Amino acid sequence: MSDDKGIQIPFIDDKKKNSLKSAIESLLFASGEPLSLQDLVNHLEEKNKLIEIIIHEMMEEYENNNRGIKIICIKGSYQLVTKAENSDYIQKLLKKNKRQSLSQASIESLAIIAYKQPITRIDIDEIRGVKSESALQRLLEKDLIKEVGRLEVPGRPILYGTTDEFLRQFELKDLKELPSLDLFGQEDVQEDHGQE
Repeated sequence: MSDDKGIQIPFIDDKKKNSLKSAIESLLFASGEPLSLQDLVNHLEEKNKLIEIIIHEMMEEYENNNRGIKIICIKGSYQLVTKAENSDYIQKLLKKNKRQSLSQASIESLAIIAYKQPITRIDIDEIRGVKSESALQRLLEKDLIKEVGRLEVPGRPILYGTTDEFLRQFELKDLKELPSLDLFGQEDVQEDHGQE
């Protein structure tokens, strides 16, 4: 059996082909990163040519059917990605999820950093009245803050500041667009500390 280009295609029944397609799709989805043909061959324990043919068949199926995802080839590796025409919807979802997933401790720490940067963890802890280590770790993971240097004192503690991603997430051109601290009355500050 051969395709229209004269490439010899190994015989494979539909059940096995569908099983391999399902497995390839699962591997690409779970990886989130491009997988080389050799990676797929190793995981599936099948011949290179067979996997390559099936992937290219899948690429055509995704492209020709009205699907929100497709398989792309990047330098000989394959990746499952969303179609470009859906990017606006995806960005809205990701933006909403990033904001929603911040804990109260993270929001408090982020606000302190935004207004007082560069600032050390110890200073943040003093302002909040509680430890902020896990909140800072979460903010670093979300790329909302970064290490901007070290304070030149014994122990050289890390100084934190906000990132461009912070500005994007909160739709600010620069830090000058942050609301003035004067907008927050002394009563609001006391109420917040009373809740801890």
